[in-house]
Amino acid sequence: MTRLRPMPGEWPPELDWPFFDDAHRQLKSDLHAWCIAHIGGEAEHDHDVDAQCRHWVQALGRGDWLRYAVAGLAYGGDQDVIDTRSICLLREELAWHHGLADFAFAMQGLGSGAISLFGTEAQKQNYLPRVVEGSAIAAFALSEPHAGSDVAAMACSATLDGDHYVLNGEKTWISNGGIANFYVVFARTQEAPGSRGISAFIVDADTPGLEISERIDVIAPHPLATLRFVNARVPVSQRMGEGGQGFKVAMATLDVFRTSVAAAALGFGRRALDASISWVRTRQMFGHTLGDFQITQTKIAQMATLLDAATLLTYRAAWLRDQGQRITREAAMAKMTATESAQQIIDMAVQLHGGMGVKKGSIVESLYREIRALRIYEGATEVQQLIIGRDLLKP
Repeated sequence: MTRLRPMPGEWPPELDWPFFDDAHRQLKSDLHAWCIAHIGGEAEHDHDVDAQCRHWVQALGRGDWLRYAVAGLAYGGDQDVIDTRSICLLREELAWHHGLADFAFAMQGLGSGAISLFGTEAQKQNYLPRVVEGSAIAAFALSEPHAGSDVAAMACSATLDGDHYVLNGEKTWISNGGIANFYVVFARTQEAPGSRGISAFIVDADTPGLEISERIDVIAPHPLATLRFVNARVPVSQRMGEGGQGFKVAMATLDVFRTSVAAAALGFGRRALDASISWVRTRQMFGHTLGDFQITQTKIAQMATLLDAATLLTYRAAWLRDQGQRITREAAMAKMTATESAQQIIDMAVQLHGGMGVKKGSIVESLYREIRALRIYEGATEVQQLIIGRDLLKP
């Protein structure tokens, strides 16, 4: 039977594209070998999602993969700047093998990204080495019950009181909520109206006045929660950047990691295509294999074409950012196309698998639940369309 995934020491043909260098190819090969040894290709989740996420953070730390999620050689990072192509390759490979492993890696990066970009020396020394080791779980607390895509509508407040800020309000849909050791929290500090009056803080999970008011269950199990702040006192030294720079901090962090959401979608889509090719080659129907039928071949062709187009857009954006270019439009195109295409690919995979496609715990059924949230978080598809349109129409 033809192998669908490369063996350790090999890499897929797209890594010969000019977006990548030998270090990226070696990274992909080494990570693939690690995934085979430590994950085994299973897409299912353990019932104890919190324990599974803690397990993957620690395992990724032991495997030395989390160093790619932070910036700064002095703090355990792979480089002094985050290499976007590396985090995309990591997320694509991890997502192919296990959705929660990808989630654990992504949140270590997103949750600490603001510290990498804007943290003081003391903040970096305190948090980043523990993120790299996997001994501290990070979280990014931006969304609110009435402020998701519209960050400027944020209501959570931080009032200066001597050498502390007093935080009050709620944050919701917070990944790693309830298991994180610290949260990067954005709150209104009123330096100016709208987005210019928001600041960013590092809030330790054991801060008095911070409570987990709700755990949120979603179709693909991940640790999500609503946070409530009731007169939570946070030292001024825990603020990142100047007062009122929080929107800048949030957008810069999202710009780094938004392209990696597209890469995770590629991993899910590629797993669905690989599973479908394997299935139709062996599934017997009316004296033939399912793959012998032209209608099946057209579906496989559509899936592969959607995947290649999304891959090109994703790694174009990653490459451009690594060249120091602004990629707001390109990242939005990649995120929108990859997540929407992966949804279509996985839906076709479910259809090709028939009844097995909706059997709980099967690969494509798990992927069907995994992919849906990617079209929403870190900017829904409709928000990406607005970003692209506005960027194109600027004078």
